[in-house]
Amino acid sequence: MSSEKDGDSSKRSEPGSEPASEDLLEQEKKRSEELLNRMKYLQADFENYRKRTEREMQEDEERTALGLVNRLVSVLDDLELASANAAKPGQAKAVSEGIKMIYKNLNSVMKTAGLRRIEAVGMPFDPRFHEAVEKVDGSGKTDTVVEEIRSGYIFRGQVLRPSMVKVELAMKKAGEEEAKPNE
Repeated sequence: MSSEKDGDSSKRSEPGSEPASEDLLEQEKKRSEELLNRMKYLQADFENYRKRTEREMQEDEERTALGLVNRLVSVLDDLELASANAAKPGQAKAVSEGIKMIYKNLNSVMKTAGLRRIEAVGMPFDPRFHEAVEKVDGSGKTDTVVEEIRSGYIFRGQVLRPSMVKVELAMKKAGEEEAKPNE
């Protein structure tokens, strides 16, 4: 019988260990649910943050555009006035002066917004800022811009549009003849 008692005692120790494993399983389930809930809250918070950031960026863009348009309205008014005066006889000089004033006003507005004109004439040719549309032989040591056909601009450090220029090519040394195709 002692073997039965030993067997019974071993069976009794098992049921005692089962509630402990059930408790552990229940604790892990609760912990898993808590982590899942925290993850869902974090995901919702992140989505809200992303949407808020996009909305703020769009509002900033609109404010910037509104500020620029607001400054350009005065230039539009000046153009309207110049156009009205251009139709009147004998106003050529006044219209010419008006156009110069409008150009100066527009240039000022654009400069305030971050637009800068690329200096070209007399400068060494730089393909980052200049687009050569015509080349002429020259006598200097470097390729130099001799004429600007269309102005180029930089907006807040980035080339918005390169200047279209006429370039005077550097004088070639005796050994620097261009390679001629074989005839």
